[in-house]
Amino acid sequence: MTHIDIGIKEQDRLDVADGLKKLLADSYTLYLMTHNFHWNVTGPQFRELHLMFEEHYTELAVAVDDIAERIRTLDVFAPGTYKAFAKLSSIEEVEEIPAAVDMVDYLTKAHEQVVKTCRSVLKLAQEAGDESTSALVSDRMRIHEKTAWMLRAIRR
Repeated sequence: MTHIDIGIKEQDRLDVADGLKKLLADSYTLYLMTHNFHWNVTGPQFRELHLMFEEHYTELAVAVDDIAERIRTLDVFAPGTYKAFAKLSSIEEVEEIPAAVDMVDYLTKAHEQVVKTCRSVLKLAQEAGDESTSALVSDRMRIHEKTAWMLRAIRR
């Protein structure tokens, strides 16, 4: 095995990777929730929400790959099972099929939670001098903030 030498202390690299694992779990849980709601939304806003949810889960599918690959770049294995994601995620699954307006509320809260997770990981990355992770997480935070804003706008 080769030694990783990318200018980040080993413990900092491991701490950042652990934070990214939580972000990956939150993102994957949000992906599943969004996909579920895309399949099952009904009501007067069906078409609008169905298409919006598809845009969101498509974007999240790319995001989870980017986050997992950053974890691997830090020479740490990425979690990849439902069990691991459930343990790491701070987003609770929605087991029922809620009304469309409630789907919007669940997704808004989940995106806001991902923003909070991003802030935590961003702090770790900045303290470690890990600009690559900082850039990735900052971009993710901006996307989730904007998505939460758009979802909140539907409810006004």
